[in-house]
Amino acid sequence: MVDYHAANQSYQYGPSSGSNGAGGGGSMGDYMAQEDDWDRDLLLDPAWEKQQRKTFTAWCNSHLRKAGTQIENIDEDFRDGLKLMLLLEVISGERLPKPERGKMRVHKINNVNKALDFIASKGVKLVSIGAEEIVDGNAKMTLGMIWTIILRFAIQDISVEETSAKEGLLLWCQRKTAPYKNVNVQNFHISWKDGLAFNALIHRHRPELIEYDKLRKDDPVTNLNNAFEVAEKYLDIPKMLDAEDIVNTARPDEKAIMTYVSSFYHAFSGAQKAETAANRICKVLAVNQENEHLMEDYERLASDLLEWIRRTIPWLEDRVPQKTIQEMQQKLEDFRDYRRVHKPPKVQEKCQLEINFNTLQTKLRLSNRPAFMPSEGRMVSDINNAWGCLEQAEKGYEEWLLNEIRRLERLDHLAEKFRQKASIHEAWTDGKEAMLKHRDYETATLSDIKALIRKHEAFESDLAAHQDRVEQIAAIAQELNELDYYDSHDVNTRCQKICDQWDALGSLTHSRREALEKTEKQLETIDQLHLEYAKRAAPFNNWMESAMEDLQDMFIVHTTEEIEGLISAHDQFKSTLPDADREREAILAIHKEAQRIAESNHIKLSGSNPYTTVTPQIINSKWEKVQQLVPKRDHALLEEQSKQQSNEHLRRQFASQANIVGPWIQTKMEEIGRISIEMNGTLEDQLSHLKQYERSIVDYKPNLDLLEQQHQLIQEALIFDNKHTNYTMEHIRVGWEQLLTTIARTINEVENQILTRDAKGISQEQMQEFRASFNHFDKKQTGSMDSDDFRALLISTGYSLGDAEFNRIMSVVDPNHSGLVTFQAFIDFMSRETTDTDTADQVIASFKVLAGDKNFITAEELRRELPPDQAEYCIARMAPYQGPDAVPGALDYKSFSTALYGESDL
Repeated sequence: MVDYHAANQSYQYGPSSGSNGAGGGGSMGDYMAQEDDWDRDLLLDPAWEKQQRKTFTAWCNSHLRKAGTQIENIDEDFRDGLKLMLLLEVISGERLPKPERGKMRVHKINNVNKALDFIASKGVKLVSIGAEEIVDGNAKMTLGMIWTIILRFAIQDISVEETSAKEGLLLWCQRKTAPYKNVNVQNFHISWKDGLAFNALIHRHRPELIEYDKLRKDDPVTNLNNAFEVAEKYLDIPKMLDAEDIVNTARPDEKAIMTYVSSFYHAFSGAQKAETAANRICKVLAVNQENEHLMEDYERLASDLLEWIRRTIPWLEDRVPQKTIQEMQQKLEDFRDYRRVHKPPKVQEKCQLEINFNTLQTKLRLSNRPAFMPSEGRMVSDINNAWGCLEQAEKGYEEWLLNEIRRLERLDHLAEKFRQKASIHEAWTDGKEAMLKHRDYETATLSDIKALIRKHEAFESDLAAHQDRVEQIAAIAQELNELDYYDSHDVNTRCQKICDQWDALGSLTHSRREALEKTEKQLETIDQLHLEYAKRAAPFNNWMESAMEDLQDMFIVHTTEEIEGLISAHDQFKSTLPDADREREAILAIHKEAQRIAESNHIKLSGSNPYTTVTPQIINSKWEKVQQLVPKRDHALLEEQSKQQSNEHLRRQFASQANIVGPWIQTKMEEIGRISIEMNGTLEDQLSHLKQYERSIVDYKPNLDLLEQQHQLIQEALIFDNKHTNYTMEHIRVGWEQLLTTIARTINEVENQILTRDAKGISQEQMQEFRASFNHFDKKQTGSMDSDDFRALLISTGYSLGDAEFNRIMSVVDPNHSGLVTFQAFIDFMSRETTDTDTADQVIASFKVLAGDKNFITAEELRRELPPDQAEYCIARMAPYQGPDAVPGALDYKSFSTALYGESDL
């Protein structure tokens, strides 16, 4: 740098030192246009001229002191051009031509011209400012020249949001002072009079230097002096104005204020770089925080879903039957609630969980973060495996419930039948043992003995007729045992009692016969009519009892064919009633004949038939009962026939709807498969089309609800089969769930493609080209390619592949070594090949700016430069710095930055 000290000293030249000046060229047209208000024909306002002299002098000295000199009088000390050339060298960092040594006017003019030529070389157009005026000490021209230099070298390069110079500096001031009360910067004159704006600028960047809350708007002198003194003491900004000059002027000089404020801007330029670095770090940390929230949400949702599956599977696997139909029907209703109410939301949760997982992985890839690995046991595959176990446990559960209900219904029917037959038999056997043990034959007359023998023969006939009923009772009890009837103990006890009693009756009958036969030789007269009556009445009575039992017998049918069979059998029974009535009339005629003979022969009868207890009154009473039961049986059968016809209607109604819904679901599944392969138009068009398609599917849900209602009616009617359709409600439900899941996954795939495209800057044409190339080489149209097809695709796009390079690419697009490449993996690979993203090195560089070039950063610096939540996020995760230059509380930002991108572990 040339030494331009006092003019009466010899000039010495030395090497140029560095400079803090802006340097560089650029057009000054925009800035000089703002200075058209500079009146070159009139004198400056005295107050403004005073302010400009003081400000410009201080500004020049702030640079000249770097060269070891200064000026005292701005319009005198620049007249020889030496300090003017020195000022330009300091602020530009460039060497000017050598000054001339002479002290004559011509030498001074030449030196000033060299300075003016240098200014002009920087793109500054000097209007009406000539070397002679500067040499002559023209104060107005000198101040104009210095202002031009300030504009070019101190203000021109200030740029905020594509504005420059005055507008850029004003916007910077507005942004920095926006949070402060009583500060409203709208210009470079009135807005600065109360001194609060100067104090706000300092407090914003160095809050420890200013107690802003203690400043008062009505004390401008104190405010201004405070700001100027702090700036000079701590920020190395010389005092360029006096507080009184500003306060006592109606409108402070704009150029003086701009010059002073530009010094604040340059003093805080380092903080601007730190702010930029902080913004980059905040952006990276925000991405990481968002991803961590998504990971936490996934872990929580996965845990909840797995816990629900864990609780539900044992319930579905519990196949312990209940004792009653009501308890089993309650289990069936609980299962229906599970299918209708509890499971569908879990199906949606599972689908949403997979979508959230895919979206999270896409965001991690786009931000160069490592892939998300859920905690052990919460992988998507683990959830799918658990879901498979749930569906396996669910499989057959409803069928088991229905079979158990059917079994219990059969058991109840058999148990009721057992009790009915047992009651009839027990009623018949009541008193029989006492009768058989009675020794009435020892005192009876011969006729009485004969009567007792005939009566006993009739009893034996009746006993033989009851053998079938006892065998039926035993058979029913055996069947109840085999079907595991819950009250088998009581059934077996009652059955055993009946069998034991039957054996006892047989033994007693045999003993009584022997006793009666022992006296049979004494019997001579047998009333043949009574005997015939007894022999015919007993079987007929037994037939009527059987008929009444059959007419009151419970029945269970499941089809119209079965009920029609029962009706046919009943009609056949009714056809035998005329013959039975004739038999009744014949039996009654025998009794009447016996009565007539006794009367005609004046025989005194004992009153009742000695051979039987079946009186004509009993026969008529039971016959009347049979006559009453027949129409009741008709009504019951017709009622059941109506029920079965209604069930058949329900079957046909369900089948009609199922045969529509089932094929519709299959057709939609095939259409989605074609859509996912063809994918025409922009991604937004595809997404809109898919969402419209999804809405059309959701709008179809009422058809499924109608089918569920029809299925509910079928189950309530205990209908177990349907020959009119191959579709079950279970098939329809599974198909519907698969349809909803498939369309949701297809929409998510397109959304991830849009996310990838926008994040990576991929154009719509590139995305369409990627899709067309992928579809062309996806030979099997499955949505994925094998390695050979993928190699062919890469070669078609211009890749020159060796085995090593291809294996490297395959490890990126197929990290699980499945041998298949999905479209999403292909898009991710192509986007990484063609776009740029944030890297760990960039984040490290940003932290280094905040740390002031140190290899570590402190918690205080992080809290000062970053928003509170992100500062605490870094502090909680940064390891202590272990380097040789470490200080207490130092944090290692390098390892933290690389960990964000998965390159090392904290």
